[in-house]
Amino acid sequence: MRFAKHVVLAVTLLVVVPAWAQSYPARPVRVVVPFPPAGATDIVTRIVGQKLSEAWGQTVVVDNRAGAGGNIGGDIVAKAPADGYTLLMTSGSIVTANPYIFKKLPYSPEKDLVAVTNVASGPQVIVVNPSFAAKTLKDFIAAAKAKPRSFSYGSAGIATQTHLAAENFLYTAGIDVSHVPYKGEGPALTDLLGGQIQMVTPNLSAAIGFVQQGKLRALAVTSKERVRQLPDVPAAAETLPGFENLGWFGFVAPVGTPKAVIDKVYQDTAKVLQGADIRTRFEQLGMVPVGNAPADFAKAIKLESVTWAKVIKERKLQID
Repeated sequence: MRFAKHVVLAVTLLVVVPAWAQSYPARPVRVVVPFPPAGATDIVTRIVGQKLSEAWGQTVVVDNRAGAGGNIGGDIVAKAPADGYTLLMTSGSIVTANPYIFKKLPYSPEKDLVAVTNVASGPQVIVVNPSFAAKTLKDFIAAAKAKPRSFSYGSAGIATQTHLAAENFLYTAGIDVSHVPYKGEGPALTDLLGGQIQMVTPNLSAAIGFVQQGKLRALAVTSKERVRQLPDVPAAAETLPGFENLGWFGFVAPVGTPKAVIDKVYQDTAKVLQGADIRTRFEQLGMVPVGNAPADFAKAIKLESVTWAKVIKERKLQID
């Protein structure tokens, strides 16, 4: 009799879980963006969030929670109810590099967050103020070697993708430039426009408008080859053979979120990413929509973590 009850319970659960998942979302979904508005993470979230709102018939609320290299937003989501109604749009560095950079984190990206899907990927671009003397990447490297630490570069914050992209470039080029961390790409670009700093390596999507308008000079893109959106801008690999640095943005959720919900968010995101309008929008920003499966996304995160662990150790980027 007890066995029969267990069988009935198991069958009931098998029926209830898919039905509940099918009703998801039954209320607005909050997506935490761990950086200020106007940066690449925010741009990607708002583009995809609008399409998911239309598909779900529920509002996708973008909640910007900037600070600590993305760790404030990451911690909020890690401690949120695991019900699918709070998601994090993470940039790659938060889950691949932060565990190696910060000795003490209020949460564990590996243990407290689960991969859902990589939304979009794209290169960074090395930009300077048009008044800066260096006209090419080779010029910049030569100037930095002649006067070590006399120039400064801005980033979206310590341990962010823009910080690591710059450090990867400096490491490969063998130069030393002082780091000025901001709370997002937007503030860093504002100071670059004003001439307070000499260089930024923002995600292409955040800076492409300034470059096209002539407000910033692009020295190189960090993809292996030139990008269609800026055909006259060299790839960094043309000066530094083999160099490549890509940024990405993806959904992760609190660990314990039901697999059925994880799969639904992944599948619906992958579907909207196939839309011609969203693909065109991402292409204009120099980005490629991804939409990979949770298992594939998790595997990619682990592989990239190995690379950043090495760079962080050699550049001595660890923070107490």
